[in-house]
Amino acid sequence: MIAFLNDLLWGKVLIFVLIPVGLWLTVRSNFVQFRHFGRMFGILGQAFHHESDKPTSFQALALSVAGRVGAGNIAGVAVAITLGGPGAIFWMWLVGLVGMATSFFECSIAQLYKRLEPSGNFRGGPAFYIQHGLKKRLGGGAIILAGVYSVLLLVTFGIAFNILQSFAVATSVADAFGAPPIVTGGVLAIAVGGVIFGGIGRITKVVEIIVPVMAISYIALALFILATRAGDLPGVLSTIVTSAFGVNQAFAGGIGAALTLGIQRGLFSNEAGLGSAPNVAAVAYVPHPGHQGIVQALSVFIDTILICTCTASIILLSGIDFTDPDVDGVILTQTALQDHVGGWANEFIAVALMLFVFSSIMYNYFLGENALDFFVNDNQLAFNIFRGVTLGFIVLGSTLDLAAAFGFANVTMGLLALVNLLALVLLFPTGLRILRDFDGQLKKGVNPVLDVRDYKDLDIDEKAWALQPEDEKRLTAKRGGA
Repeated sequence: MIAFLNDLLWGKVLIFVLIPVGLWLTVRSNFVQFRHFGRMFGILGQAFHHESDKPTSFQALALSVAGRVGAGNIAGVAVAITLGGPGAIFWMWLVGLVGMATSFFECSIAQLYKRLEPSGNFRGGPAFYIQHGLKKRLGGGAIILAGVYSVLLLVTFGIAFNILQSFAVATSVADAFGAPPIVTGGVLAIAVGGVIFGGIGRITKVVEIIVPVMAISYIALALFILATRAGDLPGVLSTIVTSAFGVNQAFAGGIGAALTLGIQRGLFSNEAGLGSAPNVAAVAYVPHPGHQGIVQALSVFIDTILICTCTASIILLSGIDFTDPDVDGVILTQTALQDHVGGWANEFIAVALMLFVFSSIMYNYFLGENALDFFVNDNQLAFNIFRGVTLGFIVLGSTLDLAAAFGFANVTMGLLALVNLLALVLLFPTGLRILRDFDGQLKKGVNPVLDVRDYKDLDIDEKAWALQPEDEKRLTAKRGGA
């Protein structure tokens, strides 16, 4: 049954939905991800200077990257190459580039519809923008659809992805150090528990330290390998492109597998269109929703174009037979890296994956908590119970089978994507309105600030848009000049 649903969702439905929607959003937004690419870094710089006690744009970005950079970048890329050939990487790139536009819209809309809870934290995401953004169009169906999304989010991230991440790191550590998987799962659970019981504040403070260190270290090693094998790089790039379209004779029959695996693993890795990142994007303080949309588009670029390409280069530039279906994804990456730099590669990948998975599980937990919050409304007892359940799944996941975890996660992830993409298409006029407001203020030389009076016709939480003093001054100046 799982295999049938996977084939239906990924082989016949999402291929004709995910990329077309991303291309449509790209064109209709006048290529927002490319127009504002340089601005992404400037907005991050601004995030370090405001004095809000809420998570910053950078912390939300770090948490998003923490979730996106994990087993999907090391095990997932290897699986895509093994089953779909080098051409799968081309389709991962395409999913990433158009996904940057998708991420801009889903995260900007999530910011607009975020809610301020009694605890003082922001909450938001697809369930919230479906409930509050589509209730005029769908009536009671909006809250039902939002509930369906929340259940899928809870099952996918709270259970399936944590099992997958735990198994991936337990396998890697066992190969590198000989540690029993159950021991690795237990240690990981203890480390994660020490963070998630501190809530979103502690989670964001931890990941803003871990994520830059792990991402920069992994990219630096890949760049070193690329530099030492620069002469072979054009051939690898040619193989990726030609095999993506079935031109390369060695992979001539694999265009379908390359397309399917590339899109599937691309979405699993960068999550653009899945609706997961908007849950994190909504917790940040920003003066305008467009700011966080731009920053979250950058996280897709970091994940797919940078880190996934690093893994693919390590594998394809090595002398390892990546077509062997008996080689596990993580082990393939470890073996390929060992071919480049020697025996210490096993330990490096194991430690890197441990950090990737550690941060990813905290991200997965937060998304599960956000899904649960839709039903329990900031109930701390329910959150603490869920935290304990999450730690149990981490231990359990270290002993399970990767193929089963991937199969289940693929189905629930596909269903999540369909629900979220439907909501995005229906809410596109609102997303375009946010973008035009953002662009319009930039053209006037103003750092964009949301004026809630311009959105009185929408069901937004005005309390969630109480601005910091410096932003309030800009808004006052804007109103005075209007």
